[in-house]
Amino acid sequence: MKQIDYIIVGDGYAGLFFAHQLIKNNKSFAIFSEGRKSASQVSAGIINPVVLKKFTTFWKAQEQIDFLKDTLLEIESYTGENYLINSPIHRIFHDENEQNLWLKKSDNEELLSFLDKNFDHLDVVKNDFNTGKVNQSARLQVSGFFMGLFDFLEKKELLIKEKFDYGKLETSSATYKDLQFKHMVFCEGMGVTENPFFSDIAVNPNKGHHIKVKLSEAIPEDITIKKKHFLFPTDNGLYFYGGTYDREQLHHHIDESAVAQLVNGLSEIYPYDFEVEEVNFGFRPTVKDRRPIIGRHETFKNLYVFNGLGARGILNGCYFSKSLYQFIEENIPLHEEVSVNRFK
Repeated sequence: MKQIDYIIVGDGYAGLFFAHQLIKNNKSFAIFSEGRKSASQVSAGIINPVVLKKFTTFWKAQEQIDFLKDTLLEIESYTGENYLINSPIHRIFHDENEQNLWLKKSDNEELLSFLDKNFDHLDVVKNDFNTGKVNQSARLQVSGFFMGLFDFLEKKELLIKEKFDYGKLETSSATYKDLQFKHMVFCEGMGVTENPFFSDIAVNPNKGHHIKVKLSEAIPEDITIKKKHFLFPTDNGLYFYGGTYDREQLHHHIDESAVAQLVNGLSEIYPYDFEVEEVNFGFRPTVKDRRPIIGRHETFKNLYVFNGLGARGILNGCYFSKSLYQFIEENIPLHEEVSVNRFK
């Protein structure tokens, strides 16, 4: 029987950022990865401190941005690569009213460092009313991040490539097959619905599609363009455009109406020919108050959940991984706003 400090179940942003906390603090662990592409792995990787519909920000935005940058530097120390792409978001304005609202909001203390007062005009895409730049916005190089971390974990023999079997978990002895653990953290996204210990947590699936397209006329490489959806270059010569939000059509195949929505949205801003080369979708685990769900099982005190990261999976996953670690190891209480107990 091998003794370890932690078992992590799930390999999306929650699981990998929590694994980083364990690496940083010299804890022994194993992480279970089913090998299916999670919602995290097909995400756009947008790092954005601004809600771009209303030009507002959100709880702890600056702290989360700063913490992510530090964390990615720490991860670089063992993967050899920094996965942060400095590609600021340029939001295309619909009309003059949006321009004026942006300027008005940019004087708010909490938005001062995010909303650039100088508007830009972009080539190739339609932006009759110019664009506003979101300072401190960026992207994560998603495929590189997952490949780099999986490669590191595999070399260190920390990655177990199999589906976790709840029936093999012995809570009384804190064992799973040939592993004896101190703590177990479930980071399963929508997979939590099958988890007998946390199936009642209040996460709801939000299905998102994106397309990868070949453009006939290249657009600027060093920015991320946003109107209805995000548009930016990927590393294989294609461009990412997405993603949609759907709480109704929850079947496990491509929804053609979502693809049509994306094609129409891209046509509105890109007046040249393009070809759709690829369609992907995933299910974001969302929570009605838009905050993660983190905490300890009421009965089994060494079982924990880290879920509900929603559309801000990178920022939430990174920032709150430390909160969960400190809760387990140092008994530092979780913020009430993210605690699993808030829905009780």
